[in-house]
Amino acid sequence: MCGIVGVRRLDGAAVEVDALRRMTDVLAHRGPDGEGFWTQRGTGFGHRRLAIIDVAGSPQPMSLPDGTLTVCFNGEIFNYRELRRRLGARWRTEGDTEVLLALFAAHGPQGVERLRGQFAYAIADSRDGSLWLFRDRLGVLPLYYARTSAAFVFGSEAKAVLAALPGPPSVDEDSLSSYLARRSVPAPATLFRGVSKLLPGSWLHLAADGSQRVHRWWEAPALDDVSDLSPQEAVRQVRAGLDRAVSRALVADVPVGSYLSGGVDSSLVVALAAEQRGAADLHTFAAGFDDPRTDELRHARVVSEHLGTRHHEVIVRPDDFLADWGPLTVHRDAPLSEPADIAVHRLAVAASEHVKVVLSGEGSDELFAGYPKHRWALAADRAGHLPWSLRSPLSAVLDERLPLRLHRLRIAARALGAPGAVERDLSWFSPFTARERSLLLGTALPSRASGGGDPLRRMMRADLATWLPDNLLERGDRMTMAASVELRPPFLDADLVETALRLPASTLLHAGTTKWVVKQVASELLPAQIVHRPKAGFRVPLDQWFRTGLADMARERLLGAGSYVGQVMDRTAVSRLLDVHASGRRNEDIRLWTLLALEVWHDVCITGPSLVTSS
Repeated sequence: MCGIVGVRRLDGAAVEVDALRRMTDVLAHRGPDGEGFWTQRGTGFGHRRLAIIDVAGSPQPMSLPDGTLTVCFNGEIFNYRELRRRLGARWRTEGDTEVLLALFAAHGPQGVERLRGQFAYAIADSRDGSLWLFRDRLGVLPLYYARTSAAFVFGSEAKAVLAALPGPPSVDEDSLSSYLARRSVPAPATLFRGVSKLLPGSWLHLAADGSQRVHRWWEAPALDDVSDLSPQEAVRQVRAGLDRAVSRALVADVPVGSYLSGGVDSSLVVALAAEQRGAADLHTFAAGFDDPRTDELRHARVVSEHLGTRHHEVIVRPDDFLADWGPLTVHRDAPLSEPADIAVHRLAVAASEHVKVVLSGEGSDELFAGYPKHRWALAADRAGHLPWSLRSPLSAVLDERLPLRLHRLRIAARALGAPGAVERDLSWFSPFTARERSLLLGTALPSRASGGGDPLRRMMRADLATWLPDNLLERGDRMTMAASVELRPPFLDADLVETALRLPASTLLHAGTTKWVVKQVASELLPAQIVHRPKAGFRVPLDQWFRTGLADMARERLLGAGSYVGQVMDRTAVSRLLDVHASGRRNEDIRLWTLLALEVWHDVCITGPSLVTSS
């Protein structure tokens, strides 16, 4: 992967290379292997390269020989060899970048539909003076943009866009409620006023006259578009799809490794990669937190020993969080959505000593109903038909009184109190309920919007639309690229995604087992103790840290003089959260993290922006 930037002047001025270089300088971590620039009649591109395919060739930005089309590309096209054969052009390189030019020349913007990979790229067309931006189906790779009266600018990270804008950055306070609901801001908005994200599966067209249009070139299959596969045939098709997806994700001219948490998703990816490439030279990487309640290193070791990979471990401690929080917030251009962000970066740093590319298991839970909440989908939907005037007070009582050991039931109770189906689907991962967000920010309650269709499939689509691209994938991209390492999630292969999204709910959640299809595939390759152990996630012992090593810092940052959170939110409510957590009566670690992450972001990205290029 790489870092891309661009400027299109709307005022007739020329684009200066120095302006492009200021933008690429803050993306040096995304492309330490080279840089390049291109300008022509009011349009300019800048590129930082992390060389993965055709390492010695394919410099960017790249133009057709006649100069009519120029591309600036971040990502990997896994089916580029197949496309080269089909397009039959006179190729000058051995890479995938040139394919994008030939594809646009032959098929226009619709050519993007033929791509299999992860990508964000821009194409300048000198024939009509237009500019095109493209983003992959699920939003694996980012693309930001902004527009002023003088120019349209874009970049792989928000900081690159901000480097081209006049004046200091400011907060888009209209997005604060979305942040408190999701721990991230869904596209097209960001927390930076005036900076937008291109939606996944979309292209943006900027015409010569300055008119602008965004178009969704890919949509998830409709909720009622369900296959009639038997459970056994579903397992067969998913296995075939995963084999193909991992094969594609291994396409590289540099070494490829994999994250290995010891959970079924990353373990399955490693098992398939080892089957295809051999395990002897396959590097795997796991993180631990020196806490027996949450440490998963022993499970990762079981998988590594079973498969025979070259395994590496890193330990993350509270002091690491304090040291990395600010610099990594700058890398993410947003509040760190959860403490696992820092652990992922530490893994990437370890990986960078051995490989340039790592695989991960991201996307499996969203595509195959892997979260505990999926078991509750139908029951919650039925309970949602009760009047909100009854559900809301009952939810509040349960939230207040349920003991700490019933944490998951407390989450379900909070979902019960959501105003409508849309808010309920969101609330399972939401740090703050709709009522809490209203009280904290002094805003109105969200509407009681209802949802339709199968509640399980509807819940999964909601996660695919926001939770996955704006949280998990954004984390994966920024935290790995901060260490100049490329992340690839095979579960988000385009063909596998289409298969998964058409599976019936009865197959996804078979006999009450979450992620049943994936576990059936995994049972052929992994020990039963890995396949069938309870889901743990990438957990960090934050609850204890906020009562010990991080307690004083949390109180000082959230309630001290000059606190941004204290300025825009109800201080009494924030103080109550700190007190309740410190007492041990309830675990408020994720809510405290959400507020602290916002405070740190404001401190390093708004109050005193520091566009660092490494941590």
